[in-house]
Amino acid sequence: MSKEKGAEVTQIRAINRVSLKDRLKSYRTQPLSLILFLLVCLAAVITVFILVFIIGYILVQGLPNLTPELFAWEYNSENVSMMPSIINTILMVALALVIAGPIGIFAAIYLVEYASRGNKLVGVIRITAETLSGIPSIVYGLFGMLLFVYKSGLGWGNSLLAGAFTVAIMVLPLIMRQTEEALKAVPDSYREGSFGLGAGKLRTVFSIILPSAVPGILAGVILAIGRIVGETAALMYTSGTVAEIPSSVFDSTRTLALHMYSLSREGLYIDQAYATAVVLLIIVVGINALASFVAKRLTKG
Repeated sequence: MSKEKGAEVTQIRAINRVSLKDRLKSYRTQPLSLILFLLVCLAAVITVFILVFIIGYILVQGLPNLTPELFAWEYNSENVSMMPSIINTILMVALALVIAGPIGIFAAIYLVEYASRGNKLVGVIRITAETLSGIPSIVYGLFGMLLFVYKSGLGWGNSLLAGAFTVAIMVLPLIMRQTEEALKAVPDSYREGSFGLGAGKLRTVFSIILPSAVPGILAGVILAIGRIVGETAALMYTSGTVAEIPSSVFDSTRTLALHMYSLSREGLYIDQAYATAVVLLIIVVGINALASFVAKRLTKG
């Protein structure tokens, strides 16, 4: 096996060398291709540099300000603890995904697997989802405030439940579109093979199609989690800014991003705001790593 792998590696290297020579020859005869190649490389370098610079700046400014007082169980003006906001963020993400996840995934299953091709209703739904994805978050916040917070609507007041429903509406188009693309990426041969073995439509979808589309679906969930964790404008109008752990879903809460915004807005806790940014960054990276690990395990299984 090791000899076969070594031969494959040698063959791949030979192909790469040949392709590089051909590429250099094409650059000599086509200067425009060389310019476009250099622009692509420059864009990649700039993107990586900006990302590394932002992460490095946050870590340099925030790590020295991480103190045990910031992780106290209760928030007050002396310790400005972020622990209640961390717990509130986890609760907000979990509740919003419970609301938006099943609806978005099942809607995508209907659009891809059950709706007839060329259906005008399907086209309207897709255009609507793409339009909703581009709406500013503050508009969602005003909508959520009118529908969930005010007594003229459902009258929940500034609460965890109102914020969760608002961000669930925000990320619903994202989850639906990502799931739809993941289901479309599954080869039709999987469906044909399942039908050929006598499986029905429902069993094919849930036993063959969905497991194969799990990595793409999780990618949509990761993007949704990132948007929920970093959301401020919509939650400011719906969940409120109370830095306490809620005793019920109808209590006002403050997520980690809102906590950081509140500290920086007051101008008295800039160092603590940078420390909060470090924790927020770690949480997002941790969630992405966990989701990637789960996707790999499910794919191997």
